[in-house]
Amino acid sequence: MSNMAAVTDAEFESQVLKSEKPVLVDFWAEWCGPCRQVSPILDELSGEHGDKITFLKMNVDENPVTPSSYRVTGIPTINVYQGGEVVKSIVGARPKAAILKELDDFLA
Repeated sequence: MSNMAAVTDAEFESQVLKSEKPVLVDFWAEWCGPCRQVSPILDELSGEHGDKITFLKMNVDENPVTPSSYRVTGIPTINVYQGGEVVKSIVGARPKAAILKELDDFLA
């Protein structure tokens, strides 16, 4: 379904919080229609901007600990982490142009 690598609760700290570059995490679930709309957009962005920002996805049904600790209550939620902190949060499906605008600071 996606070219983006998956991250689990167990890997979250090492792959996301300790990353040298910004990391975008797409919190999603199989049954979520809007998540399926956003997924190909994020795949595309990952191909275009993967050198500047790491793109990962986390299935909230399989990994409940991390979404809960970051108060992810609605999906899709796209969080950008930098230096171990959430620096941007996008909730809900958005078109590519809107997501790109939100990510401007990290892609410049």
